[in-house]
Amino acid sequence: LMGKHRFFNMYLTSAISIAMVLFLVGLLGTMLLSAHSLMQHIKENMAITITLKPQAQVGATDVLHEYLNNAPFTKSVRYISQQQALKEHIQALGEDPTKYLGYNPLRASFELYPLAAYASVDSMEVIERIVREHACVEDVMFQRDIVKEINTDLSSAYIGIVAVAVVLLFIALALITNTIRLQIYSKRFIIHTMSLVGATAWVIRRPFIRRNVVNGILASLVALGVLAFVVYYIHRRLGVIIFPLTMTNILSIVVLVIGSGIIITLGASFLATNHYLRMKADNMYRI
Repeated sequence: LMGKHRFFNMYLTSAISIAMVLFLVGLLGTMLLSAHSLMQHIKENMAITITLKPQAQVGATDVLHEYLNNAPFTKSVRYISQQQALKEHIQALGEDPTKYLGYNPLRASFELYPLAAYASVDSMEVIERIVREHACVEDVMFQRDIVKEINTDLSSAYIGIVAVAVVLLFIALALITNTIRLQIYSKRFIIHTMSLVGATAWVIRRPFIRRNVVNGILASLVALGVLAFVVYYIHRRLGVIIFPLTMTNILSIVVLVIGSGIIITLGASFLATNHYLRMKADNMYRI
């Protein structure tokens, strides 16, 4: 009974340790998804302003509006009439130019928000050239310096986050590997004995691999449960949206955590068992 109790405690401790590390892996995946989502949001809020000619016909404007709505580079497009432009001008600056000029000097326009993939200076310049070809367009503008600076800053920040994630992932890998190696270390004499009586390497490895992979799957489910609770608490109680809870994003995290649990435990079990299979009996007493 004492042996079974000790065996159970050993694997329970191992499962908890692996679950904590896999929670970190899931947290890293969540962090990367959050960074990607934030980048997408920022990029898709960089507008291209399309000013229409004063004499632009309603039909031509409608054709342009339909084209922009259906264009492959469009995330969303907003039409601003002269009256709406005047109203927004008055709200922003507190002055009505019609009182001084006697007419509305503002032009009707479109605000085009491109997809994140097109939110770069080069792509937006291509969009600018395409849109200028429409007869009703007077001018096309976007803040080149700001767009360039935002893209540079976002790229640097994302590379930094990925670098931190990779370092932490290696730490997680090392922790799980050492946990399993210590677990198999206590069975090194059993491995040696099985080898002496003629058991093949695969027969010796199989129970260790199977047990640790099952352990990894159970630990993954625990890690996902804790991660789901953390995301739910932050999202519902604190009102902070970490990343869009789409089916694709959720499946990405689930596959990442469970896949990591299986692959890391399988690889660590295989390597640790091999280590003791190759070890001479004399050396087993020295470690």
